[in-house]
Amino acid sequence: MLNFLRDLFSRPGATRTVILLEQDTMSTPRQYEVRPSYAAYAAVIGTVLLSSLLIVLVVLTPLRRVLAGPSTGELRDTAEDNAIRAAALEDSLEVQYRQISQLRALITGDLTDEAMLDPESVVLPSEDELAELGDTPRPVPPEAPRQASGEPSGLSLRALRARGEGPAPGSAAEAYLSSLRLPVPPPLDGVVSRGFDASSGHFGLDIAADEGTPVRAVGEGYVVAADWTNAGGWTVAVQHADGYLSVYKHNDRLLKRVGDRVRNRETVALSGDTGEVTSGPHLHLEIWRDGLAQDPASFLIVPSRGAR
Repeated sequence: MLNFLRDLFSRPGATRTVILLEQDTMSTPRQYEVRPSYAAYAAVIGTVLLSSLLIVLVVLTPLRRVLAGPSTGELRDTAEDNAIRAAALEDSLEVQYRQISQLRALITGDLTDEAMLDPESVVLPSEDELAELGDTPRPVPPEAPRQASGEPSGLSLRALRARGEGPAPGSAAEAYLSSLRLPVPPPLDGVVSRGFDASSGHFGLDIAADEGTPVRAVGEGYVVAADWTNAGGWTVAVQHADGYLSVYKHNDRLLKRVGDRVRNRETVALSGDTGEVTSGPHLHLEIWRDGLAQDPASFLIVPSRGAR
């Protein structure tokens, strides 16, 4: 075969006659005129076309992954995406843990600084916005309990006394943080849509109101929680004297930070429809005393109940 090819291509430009003769039959021999240069051109063109087709299949189709596997860039991008997902999951778990710790502290009454969330997460309104709501800043007297940093403590009065840092009973500081004068007006104008029902896990009072309605504190106290929760949306909690704690959920915007001191009937939030456990714009109000849920209707001058 090699000798045949050598003789065939010894003169590429010459015309060669190729005779095909079958040895097993007596058929008439067949002969063909062949120019070796044309055959070489056809072989080269065929090889180029076949190579081009293979390159297109590898580059533009998923066949590349089968033959070569993922590229280094794709592996790097995948690793970066996985790192971002892991970091986001870690942040979500951390926020969830902080929220659970805060809710546990609110229920048990153990309102330590560690149980409170970062106050910087709350965006406070401007002075003009506060003026529109009819609220003006009020200085805190020096007798009020404060941390070393100068910010008001997030502890309840009872916890402060236990640590020897709170005001003594009957002192000027305790007199400034007066007890709740019961019954008190509701925190906002609206219609009661659902009452307190401990058997179903509804530990508060729902008051239907338009979004953006000012939510006012039921009494003087300190803000001990102000952050987002999945179920309650934007939530703010105020610690009052005598172990009382009021919680306001599903707000559209919070107007106070953790550690802020609030006056009686001072606006702490704007009502809304945030959170997963909600069926429309309303305020969910909870009142706790010494870690036990109380029926807010027993403490409020409740408006007439009606359908939302």
